[in-house]
Order: sequence, then structure tokens, then C-alpha cells
Amino acid sequence: MSDGFLFTSESVTEGHPDKVADQISDAIVDAALTEDPESRVAVETLLTTGLCVLAGEITTSAVLDFAAIARQVICDIGYDTGEFGYDGNAIGVITALDRQSPDIARGVASSHDARIGGSSDPFDAAGAGDQGMMFGYASSETPELMPMPIVLAHQLARRLARVRRNGLLPYLRPDGKTQVTVRYDAAGRPVRVEKVLISAQHEDGVEAKLPDALWEQVVTEVLPGEMYDPAALRREVYVNPTGRFVIGGPVGDTGLTGRKIIVDTYGGFARHGGGAFSGKDPSKVDRSASYAARHVAKNIVAAGLADRAEVQVAYAIGMARPLSLLIETFGTEKVPRPLIADLVRAHFDLRPAALIQALDLRRPIYRPTAAYGHFGRDEAGFTWERTDRAAALRTDAGLLSERSVVPAPGQRGQPAAPDDCRAACGRPQEFPGRFWAPCHCPAGTAVGISALACGNAQFSHRWCPWWLPQGRAKEGAACAGRSDQITR
Repeated sequence: MSDGFLFTSESVTEGHPDKVADQISDAIVDAALTEDPESRVAVETLLTTGLCVLAGEITTSAVLDFAAIARQVICDIGYDTGEFGYDGNAIGVITALDRQSPDIARGVASSHDARIGGSSDPFDAAGAGDQGMMFGYASSETPELMPMPIVLAHQLARRLARVRRNGLLPYLRPDGKTQVTVRYDAAGRPVRVEKVLISAQHEDGVEAKLPDALWEQVVTEVLPGEMYDPAALRREVYVNPTGRFVIGGPVGDTGLTGRKIIVDTYGGFARHGGGAFSGKDPSKVDRSASYAARHVAKNIVAAGLADRAEVQVAYAIGMARPLSLLIETFGTEKVPRPLIADLVRAHFDLRPAALIQALDLRRPIYRPTAAYGHFGRDEAGFTWERTDRAAALRTDAGLLSERSVVPAPGQRGQPAAPDDCRAACGRPQEFPGRFWAPCHCPAGTAVGISALACGNAQFSHRWCPWWLPQGRAKEGAACAGRSDQITR
């Protein structure tokens, strides 16, 4: 493994049949939320030659023309002429929608926490719309704090659609897919793009010109120049390997909502709970909790607490409080993992009602998410991409100063010398050694951490932090230890 590894991710254009289905489902979600922000929506779309089928459950006061919404989305994408074999103006639309099951609705409207637990907290009132586990991920390897392969694959797919729409390559059609292979070094850092695959639907007779046209107008316009050698990569760019891609869209393949969940998330670089996003209102934690988990992970990385972070949160249907929370930092943490978990609990409320309010999710913001990924975007409406908690996380982790030295030494567990060193609860700050280290009030709020407690770093000072298994070091010696080896 001295040479590192290769990792590949794919994306698809807005005209891919599965993405057309996602966009129709999310356009219905948006239409319902526009008129009734409390709408409950779970709509699946199926597309095939000459037909669009809408099925699912929806409870709303909005009056919607479902067929008109579906046709408009299809035409907006570019399937608006019989020449492509699929025309939004001419296809049949079948609608089979029912109201949300009352057995599910009762758990969302009145949670187990409120009914059985007797909680009067307003954020305990609404239960999760389903059980399951959701993941969020972030990595410092790109400005978007996303894995590089999926970022580049999305950018290529967007560019493929752009050159079709603006007439630069007028012979392209809406369907398309991209794939990028990136080499990582042994330390897990991306170092170069090694292979690119583009499958682009096109009009008949232009097959020969596509490789050069897509290289010049798509690949070189997107990939960072420092990430590839033009001569080497040109030999590893594959365009329509079958030799022809004229028949595409829902005529070439059936489209179905929720069938591109890896494209929607992290390109396979992080785990996935299995639940799709599109077609669901925010009471469905498959969607809203995945957004919240990304928000948590991105703020952890943006705060400098770790270079990589994966967050898992799990729910029971009808219950407000998550069943579990896991923070994984893959050995890249700069402060102890238990501290990161405590900071997350202090700064993020992952109950469904709380996260919906914090991220302002009861708005018609979902159709744009249905193509080119739900994460790593700075467009309006993507509130889960904000790093609005990063500064507070960094401050509470003590990373704003190089070190906090206690004026007078004391014994572990005894109050620090300054009388004004107190936790948020008012309890005197505990002094665990020569340098500050994690101390917690009874409520579990982290109030301090030595800036020297940084992952696998070497500590070249007289005293090692007390929570490392090696204990104190001799004068001038180095003490090394993983920050997840903290003991409570």
C-alpha cells in the first residue's frame, strides 16, 4: 500500500432517467410545501417509454396538478420533443397517490417521548417518520469538504449538461453519466486524476467527434490542472465505450426515484443508511437526518477537530430522541473523540423537530437537490452546508490558543488555582495536569481541552497529557498516543 490506492465515483446528468424521476418527486414535494409547509409527502416516480407513473402517500391541504408538475419537469430537462423518443408533452401520466397511513402519522404528530414519557419539551413532541440509521460525512481534501472523486464527477456531469444547453455542443442530448478515478497517496491524500469515463447521449452520426469535443469542452474545463498530466490522462479518457449512445433517457432505461443514493451522497467514500432522499418531506429522517448528519460532520472538519468525520445517527419511528450517535474520525482527530462527541451533543440537537427548525427544512428547496448531489454545494437553500457552528466548536475545544497553562500546579481532580476558571454550569474547572485537558460539568458540557491533544501527534514537552496511556514523560522526552485512547 506504499503507492496509496485508487478510488472511483460516478455521477449522472439531470437527464438520466433515475434523476428525472428524482426531480419529479422533489418537484411534488416543493409544490406541496409551497402551499402547506406541514405537508407529509412520500412520492415515487417511475418512468418508461411513453409513460410516467406517480405512486405513494401524500397528506396536504395543497391542491396540486400532479400530471402537470411531472410534465413540466420532464420538459424543463430537455425531453420536450418526439425526436428524443420521450416527450413530456405527449406521454401518459398515471397517478396512484393515497393519504399517509394514520398509524405512521400518529407517531410523527405525537411522539412516544411525549405520549409515554410525558415530556413537555416542544422538540420532543414530533417523532421520527421512520426507523433507520443515517450517515453524514466530511473530508478536508476539497474546499467543499467532500471526497474529491464525487466532486469532480458532479462537476463533469454539470458541465456536460451546460454545453448541451448553451449550444456549445448542440448534438448532445439530456442523458449522460460521468466517472472519475482518483489516486490517493499512502496518507490518504488525493494526488492525481488517473481515469475519466463519460457516457453522453448524442444525435446519430456524431460518434467520431465526441472524444475530442468532450476532452476540450468538458474534461479540461473542469479538472484542476495540477491534478493530471494532459498526455497521460488523454489516453485514459473513455467516451461512450460501446461506440454509440443515441437511445437514452426513459426510452433506453426505466427511471425510478431513489436509485442513485450513492451519487446523491458521497460517491461511495462514506457509508449509507440505505434510505433515499427525493420525494420525501423533512419529517422523513431518511432525508432530514442525513442532512443534519452532514451538517455535523462538515462543522467538525471545518472547525479543525478532525480531517475526516463520519456521523451516524439512528432513530425509532415515532420517537423524537435518537437511539444512538456515533462520531468516527478515522484517526485524523486533533482532540479526543469523546470530546468531539460531547461537543456535538452540546451544539447540535438531532431530534427531528429541532433539526428541521435549525436547518429551515419546511420550504420548497428540494428540486435542485435532486441532480448533482445533495452535499458539497453552496447554493441557496442548502442550509446543511453551512459551517455556522465551526467557530463555536473550535472555541469550546480550546483550539484557538496554542496551549492553556495553569498558573499554579495542583493535583488531578482538584480545582485549578484561578477562582474564575469555572465550567458553564458554574462548577470550578478541574485541573488534570500541567496543561488543560477535557473537563466536564455534571451535565456533560465540555469546557476545556489542551491544544496539545492532537490525534497521533508527538508531544515534545516536559509533561504528557494525563489521559494518554504513557502518562508523564521525562524531561525533554516525547510522548505519543492516540487521542481516542482517553479514559473517563
